[in-house]
Amino acid sequence: MKRRIVLILMVLPLLLVDNHTYAAEAPFGLRIYEIGHAPNFKLNNSDGEAFELDSTRGQWVFLHFWASWCGPCRKEMPLIQKLSEKINSDKFRIVMVNTSEDEDTVFTFLATLSIDIDTLMDTDGQVTEAWKPRGLPTTFLIDPHGKVRYQAIGGRQWNNPVYINFLKTLISNQ
Repeated sequence: MKRRIVLILMVLPLLLVDNHTYAAEAPFGLRIYEIGHAPNFKLNNSDGEAFELDSTRGQWVFLHFWASWCGPCRKEMPLIQKLSEKINSDKFRIVMVNTSEDEDTVFTFLATLSIDIDTLMDTDGQVTEAWKPRGLPTTFLIDPHGKVRYQAIGGRQWNNPVYINFLKTLISNQ
């Protein structure tokens, strides 16, 4: 019994530090959203290649739900492209999920904006339904242990140094 108490007392401060480290100074529009483990999903990308969210363990994941008909998504997509160019790390992964559109629509949209970020096809909307974004676009930040830590509802200036520095801080604190 004493051994368990000692172990709990040793681990508890680490848990508190872990949460504090991730919660430090989130930029405006990015809210702490700790809902536990990220629901796993499997989807194909626009080339038909399979992807599973659980394969990203060990990385910070920028999970972004979007659609081509969404005005804020259209404005935000080039900024996410710039973000992907500014944060080139094997500890960070951008995962784009298109909500309920066909491949031709997605391909045409991405080509029009010269977006070179792979996107996953949630053609039946089931993954979007499981994640329940409160609108589009919505972005979730998932830590390397697979826990959801932050959420951004609506478009953001992701290429702004405030967001880039915040994400780089998260990556460096793994």
